[in-house]
Amino acid sequence: MPVNSEGVPAPSGIATKLPVLSRSAVGAALLISLQLCSRILTFIVNQVFIRFLSPELLGISTQLELYSITVLFFARESLRVAIQRQADTIDAVSKETEKVPKGHVDERTAAGRSQAIVNLAYISISLGVAFAFGFAWLYLHTTPSQDPTVLGSPYFRESLSIYGLAAIWELLAEPCYVIAQQKARFEVRAVAESTATALRCLMTCGSALWASQVGMDIGVLPFALGQGIYALSLSIVYYWKVWGISSANGFSLMAAPICSNSTWYIFSYFSWPLLSLSGTFFVQSIMKHFLTQGDTLIITSLASLQAQGTYALVSNYGGLIARLLLQPVEEVSRNHFGKALSVVNGTPSKQVVLNTRDQLLRLLRAYVLLSVCIVAVGPTVAPLLVKATAGSKWTSSGAGSVLATYCYYIPLLAINGLTEAFVSSVATESELNRQTIWMIGFSVAFASAAFTSLQVLDLGAEGLVWANGLNMLLRITWCAAFIQAYLKRYGAGLETRLLTPRPMTMAAGVSTFNGGIVDFLKTGAVAVVFVIAL
Repeated sequence: MPVNSEGVPAPSGIATKLPVLSRSAVGAALLISLQLCSRILTFIVNQVFIRFLSPELLGISTQLELYSITVLFFARESLRVAIQRQADTIDAVSKETEKVPKGHVDERTAAGRSQAIVNLAYISISLGVAFAFGFAWLYLHTTPSQDPTVLGSPYFRESLSIYGLAAIWELLAEPCYVIAQQKARFEVRAVAESTATALRCLMTCGSALWASQVGMDIGVLPFALGQGIYALSLSIVYYWKVWGISSANGFSLMAAPICSNSTWYIFSYFSWPLLSLSGTFFVQSIMKHFLTQGDTLIITSLASLQAQGTYALVSNYGGLIARLLLQPVEEVSRNHFGKALSVVNGTPSKQVVLNTRDQLLRLLRAYVLLSVCIVAVGPTVAPLLVKATAGSKWTSSGAGSVLATYCYYIPLLAINGLTEAFVSSVATESELNRQTIWMIGFSVAFASAAFTSLQVLDLGAEGLVWANGLNMLLRITWCAAFIQAYLKRYGAGLETRLLTPRPMTMAAGVSTFNGGIVDFLKTGAVAVVFVIAL
């Protein structure tokens, strides 16, 4: 095994052969490839179900998926964002001259920094257990008052239990996930998630086909069984791939005490700076989750199961680009920005900030050009896509027109994800607190716009898409102002004029934006009143 100048074993593989930016590019390519393959496979499987599923059953499965997403998000998201600010650097002290108690890891070594984030990952597991039981109890006690037919669905309670256990089991892989992210071992994540996705599809299809052959009505149980095998296989593959990394680098995947001369570690296990930062992100994540999943929460509360199923179909189709391309780029960008501009370990140099600014502008420029293509082509193709893939019964439900409207929302979703990734990487705790306050105001604006769309203007699912668009536009505006102020500290600016496409390109996109803007303005006007009042 190769060693560095201090005689410490150097990690091998892709992560050490490429500079940080190149590793981020490789990671983005791997994650995009993973998302492409897994989503195509999932898309094919879903088409089998959609032609046989009723909108009501798809609506119930959407509620169960929301339960799982909520548990995982609250348990790990804030810790993940904070942990990405823990740099993976070489040892600060020679092992020969330091005396470390048996069973402890020195905080000044690379192993110590890795052990610190592994220990924090176990907080996610503990939170996940509490949230899984808490949200399940809340779901069971609030659902009957909204729609009693949900609890009467075949194997509903069994499906809910499986989803809860699957969420806990998936969180057991969190120590491995944070190590793979810290060391930029994106190939580990690619193998784990692709294997788990393939097995989920096989389990979902297999159980559904078996039930159809024997004439059993098992409701949404196939989705639950698929989620269960996904979580189980994901954890197994993660530990199989990451166990060797931990052994070679001198830290454990189990929680272990850290030897430190400072008081920064609680009970010698948990880094106080990272834990404090995680607390700030957790408060913010509550608002972020409502803004991200608010459409599902609102339509679950205000719409029928049939409308919920229609909106779920549109979200799956319309969000395909976001999951295939935008989400991997956002995750890798946040990881890269966090390491390059970390404020936990000091202030970055002006040159590093300028280089990162240029990288952000290039990504935003690519997003703008992609957005023009989506706006120009998407609304025309969307109704045809729904008819060809889901069948005529879904076309008659209005899913085609809702998906066409969703095409205008995707560009805002893309730009918001990238700008928020930058903000979360550089903002201090006080700045994050201010952002949280603003997000509360955005939540009120979104809720008022959504309520107005559904209850007053009767725009249905299309109005909910426009309300989401308004929400994203407000968040983008805040993030752009923050980034501009941050760059001014280093004598630079965002230079958004570089993002503007050529006039002919803009004309091609604007020419397709017709009657939908009227609905957008009617929905947005009500929300703007709430924003001004705040």
